[in-house]
Amino acid sequence: MVFDRAEGSWLTDESGNRYLDFFAGAGGVNYGHNNPHIKGELLDYLTDNRVVHSLDMSTVAKRTLLEALDRYLLTPRGLDYRVQFTGPTGAATVEAALELARKVTGRHLVLGFENSFHGMSLGAMSVSDNAISRSAHGVAPLHQIPLPHGELAGLAEVFAERRPAAVIVETVQGEGGVNVGSAAWLRDLSALCREHGVLLIVDDIQVGCGRTGPFFSFESTGDGEPDVVPDIVCLSKSLSGYGLPLALTLIRADLDVWSPGEHSGTFRGHNLAFITAAKALQTYWADDVLEKDTLAKGELVRDRLAELAAGTPWTVRGVGLVNGLVFPTSEQARAVCAAAFARGLLVETAGERGQVVKLMPPLTTTSAELEQGLDLLAASCAAA
Repeated sequence: MVFDRAEGSWLTDESGNRYLDFFAGAGGVNYGHNNPHIKGELLDYLTDNRVVHSLDMSTVAKRTLLEALDRYLLTPRGLDYRVQFTGPTGAATVEAALELARKVTGRHLVLGFENSFHGMSLGAMSVSDNAISRSAHGVAPLHQIPLPHGELAGLAEVFAERRPAAVIVETVQGEGGVNVGSAAWLRDLSALCREHGVLLIVDDIQVGCGRTGPFFSFESTGDGEPDVVPDIVCLSKSLSGYGLPLALTLIRADLDVWSPGEHSGTFRGHNLAFITAAKALQTYWADDVLEKDTLAKGELVRDRLAELAAGTPWTVRGVGLVNGLVFPTSEQARAVCAAAFARGLLVETAGERGQVVKLMPPLTTTSAELEQGLDLLAASCAAA
């Protein structure tokens, strides 16, 4: 299949067939394809001969993004982070976080969690619990002890014996099968890290940018205050708001010990992504409308999935608009995805055995489109 056009929650192939997108570029287009609120800003910037590539130089576009980050994200949440511009991919921000944690602490061990995935570069893969990808890259988890996601049993003993530099965690494991860590678990993990002088890195690449409701997945959905304040936060995927490559590392201010030029890269000055990211923040994060809408739509999705799973061995898990329908076998999940594709619905498999059908529609998907997609999924389950 060769796709050609995209708008909102829909992809169109070169023959004119339309597909409802419940994949959203693996979380890279949370605001939909060719979002009209953001596209105009991008086109104006391009037609005015503004700076596109700038290495690490200061530009109006970079300042615009930094001001938007401060106004719409950091100040309202009381977060005192320095913003590091890394390479443009999710793996690049993870690499920067790992390097900084080791530089700050002088220690090398970084603990990760079972079923985790943090990127395809060597450093990011070394702290991922993805045996297939590690094997393909020849990467052994030399500096990782996989921990059960959502559990803390025995972690204090590991901290005392090994004293790692950091723990890296996805609050919700996307590729790992939509494994949702509870707020209480995350708070306890954060407290344990502080007690032992271990840095807490939150990988919010796939489930940040509003995917779980609030902008950051570690935020409370109750009083607007963060449940925890990670030492380092990794952001990418939907950060640009338009599907353009962009990654940032948020660093607790007192941890910013980089020397000038110590962590550099050619494509850290992606000004097109800066402009679209700032516009996305201005459009969707000046109030809590999108957050509340995402939470409400997530309830709709889980209610429909629960109806679909009733009387079967299937289970449902998720939060916000990242949800999974869990099957006993990977063969069943793959069959459902294939049947869905044949009916014009894009979904993917996830999980350690590929046994989860993962639903990640754009956050801007309408309720009618959600219902349409869930109807297609139900028909696909029956057919498979």
